Amino acid sequence: MRTIYAVTHPEATHHVERVVGGWHDSQLTPAGLSAAASIAQALRAQIPDGADVELFSSDLQRTRQTAEKVAGLFGVKPILDRRLREKSYGEAGGRPQEWLDQRFIPPPAVGERLDHDEGLEGAETRAVLAQRIYAAMDEILQRPCEHQIIVTHGGSLTFVVASWIMMPIKAVGYASFRVPSGSITTLREDDLFHYRTVVNLGDTRHLAAKVAETKREGKR
Repeated sequence: MRTIYAVTHPEATHHVERVVGGWHDSQLTPAGLSAAASIAQALRAQIPDGADVELFSSDLQRTRQTAEKVAGLFGVKPILDRRLREKSYGEAGGRPQEWLDQRFIPPPAVGERLDHDEGLEGAETRAVLAQRIYAAMDEILQRPCEHQIIVTHGGSLTFVVASWIMMPIKAVGYASFRVPSGSITTLREDDLFHYRTVVNLGDTRHLAAKVAETKREGKR
């Protein structure tokens, strides 16, 4: 049986600074680093001791920092893959979110959505984003490891899941699997029927547990 744990990085500086993420290389905030440690502990609790584990990560700083917390508990080295990055917003990357909001052109309700670039110079289309993440997933799934952890971004998670369920790229123009920052999505394939299941989507119970623990300590 194969299980994939798709992790979205927790709070990063671009979140609190209200600037556009994408390929802007922000880093985790102190709260994000604490959440990354909780993610690592949650994964350690789910994966049996002694099991073979592989760890893949986007190469941007905020995902690398998350992956490093996970790597420390499993004794593995993250395999960095730029194809797991968030969508590039081109000239908008690192600019104030309001700058993007004023210029953003949403995709049409019907018609060509995959090649829409949202009116931003240098931005990736949805088709390009899907193609690179599908290619990364194809290579990951060719490896025989039973437990694989993928650290990526909120926007990219849609295409990780779409690839997992073998949704044709031409259909992802309307797909959206929205999850919170710092979440864990569990994907599993059984050995008998080879059904690919989405066990849970965007689980954040580990973050809630951390908040509760912090509150208890504050009352002591």
